[in-house]
Amino acid sequence: MIDNAIDQFDGEYRFLSNFYPCKINVFGLSFDNAEAAFQSQKCVYRASEFEHLSASLAKRLGRTVDLRSDWESRKDLIMVQCVFAKFAQHKTLLKLLLNTNHAPLIEGNNWGDYYWGSCNGVGENKLGKILVATREYFRTVIDPDIKIKR
Repeated sequence: MIDNAIDQFDGEYRFLSNFYPCKINVFGLSFDNAEAAFQSQKCVYRASEFEHLSASLAKRLGRTVDLRSDWESRKDLIMVQCVFAKFAQHKTLLKLLLNTNHAPLIEGNNWGDYYWGSCNGVGENKLGKILVATREYFRTVIDPDIKIKR
C-alpha cells in the first residue's frame, strides 16, 4: 500500500468509479455512467444500445459484442475520453477529484482486473493513472494550488 493512496473507489471515493451514476455526453451520445460510454465503443455500430444501461448491464453487454478491430490500440484513449467527459461535465465531481489533492489513485479490486486496476497490489492501474492525469490537467487549467471545499 502506498502512503496517502486512495486505493478503493467506494464509500467517500465512489465518484471515482466508472460505475458511479452520472450523465455524460460523449461520442455523440448520452450515457448514464462512464462505464456505459466506455463499453459502447467496443462495437460502435451498437453504441446507442448502451445509452440507458446501468454500469453493470453495460459491462455485461460489452462482453458479448464483436470488438472493433482496433480495440486494443484504442481502448486507453477511449477511457481517457470517458473520464475527461465525466469530470468536465460535472463541476461537483471535478471539485471532489481536485480535493483528492496529490494522493495516488488506485482502482483496487478483488475481481482480478490487473489492467485498469490493481488486485492485491498487483496491476497496471490504468484507470487510476488516467484519473491522476485528468486531475492534474484540470488543476493546471483552473489553478495549480486550488483547494476547493466540499
